[in-house]
Amino acid sequence: MTQTAQFRAALAALIPRMRRFARALTGNVADADDLVQDTLERALTRQAQWREGTRLDSWVFRIAQNLWIDRTRSRRVRGEVSDEEALLAAPGFDGRAAAEARDQLDKVRKAMAAMSEEQRVVVGLVLIEGYSYREAADIIGAPEGTVTSRLFRARAVLDQAFAEEIAR
Repeated sequence: MTQTAQFRAALAALIPRMRRFARALTGNVADADDLVQDTLERALTRQAQWREGTRLDSWVFRIAQNLWIDRTRSRRVRGEVSDEEALLAAPGFDGRAAAEARDQLDKVRKAMAAMSEEQRVVVGLVLIEGYSYREAADIIGAPEGTVTSRLFRARAVLDQAFAEEIAR
């Protein structure tokens, strides 16, 4: 297998993880899918910038994060608003289970929306993707203490969102 074919295969294997990370960043399915597509395109066109022996997943997540930051800044300048309702339209169970699942999803969506973008990034990397604090720090290019403090504040937002349920 050629080096290009190996790179593409490794990149393809990352797609499910990229989709989870993108959903954590964007808050909706449509924007997440667009972000994944743009990330894949950027990674493929800039394959020469990746150094063999380094972590491909870290490199790709950094690309996704940078693209999302650029897109968010651009939308703010143009005054665009994204459609977050697509996330709530995901198929679920019938009846009571579906209602409870939608309620939980809505609480998580609102809690994630209440977080800063920096907090959503570390939630996506550490809590969703399972990176260590050190690995997340390397991906975002910040000290490990910054990851720790951002995650602490993000967990506080999540705790507050679910405080009523925990009290029950």
